[in-house]
Amino acid sequence: MSKLGKEMNSTEIARLAGVSRSTVSRVINNYSNVPERTKQKVLQVIEQYNYFPNLSAQVLAGKKTRTIGLFMIDSGDVSSDLISSLLLAKVIESASRHGYFVLTHIVRDPKRQDEARAVKECFYQRRIDGGIFIGAANEEPIIEELIAEGFMVAIVDQHVTGRRETNRLVFNFDNEAGVGMVIDYLASLGHTRIGMIKGDMLRYSGPSKWNGFKSAMKRNRLPIVQQWIMPGDFHEQSGYAAIKELLKFGNELPTAIFAANDSVAFGAIRALEEAGLRVPDDISVAGFDDHSLSARFNPPLTTVRVDFSAMMDELTRTLIDGIENGSESSMQIVTPTSLIVRESCRAPSSS
Repeated sequence: MSKLGKEMNSTEIARLAGVSRSTVSRVINNYSNVPERTKQKVLQVIEQYNYFPNLSAQVLAGKKTRTIGLFMIDSGDVSSDLISSLLLAKVIESASRHGYFVLTHIVRDPKRQDEARAVKECFYQRRIDGGIFIGAANEEPIIEELIAEGFMVAIVDQHVTGRRETNRLVFNFDNEAGVGMVIDYLASLGHTRIGMIKGDMLRYSGPSKWNGFKSAMKRNRLPIVQQWIMPGDFHEQSGYAAIKELLKFGNELPTAIFAANDSVAFGAIRALEEAGLRVPDDISVAGFDDHSLSARFNPPLTTVRVDFSAMMDELTRTLIDGIENGSESSMQIVTPTSLIVRESCRAPSSS
């Protein structure tokens, strides 16, 4: 049995098995032109000495690492965000099912040279066969450089006009339709004063949800009041801060608020309750995502359901298929959404 730290190479395996080094190589690569008896003798020595071929040598020989990169671009506390945790876990689970490992890395600021370099090194050093990016801006220089160099890249939540590279895989939700369902529902309850807490406007889902909001308000012939349109991102704290700022001036309030996602809605509800406003008695709040806490929140949150699990499973499978078989065309997948009605919305008290 080999000791930890003692290097075992193919030359040593060949000596112990009494065969040539090329025979060891043919056995490792499962070539058919090796007699079964010889093959078993080599495999027995390999097993006895826990020999694994050097990864760098395999990469130089053009072999795959069977590893994908998973890069989460987020400056906040990723571990406390349930959706982020779900996305990470689902990619790992799906990749494992296909016999792949996942190298994960959280990118705090892709504009920092050292962080950008760390990501690019994973690709250029061939430590991974392709990568998944979550939380990237629409125009992300790291991603554009990697795609231009021919690396297989899958991106969640992005839209770049006119880019149709075969190694660019983009997966989004139908944000505009989802937001439209929420606004139509609020309008059907009798709400005419509806506000919005926006998401991150540098990512696809930020402007697409805002466009969905504007279209739905126009369709329902409802005015957009600028003081009720609040900046945010996709974290709970931004929802809390948006409501605190709204309440600071004592102006007339909307009767309903759509938040860019459920986390933002949670923060908004917390700020409203601290101010003595009851949801939904005084003001209705709706979100987007339907993550695991939404049904158990107080009050249970009306929201738009998106199937994160199915999307990440398909994304991971598609990336691995592209790595192994290549891709003949670019791919832009849009996943449908559905409205989930719960107790955080009701008809306005003035109706």
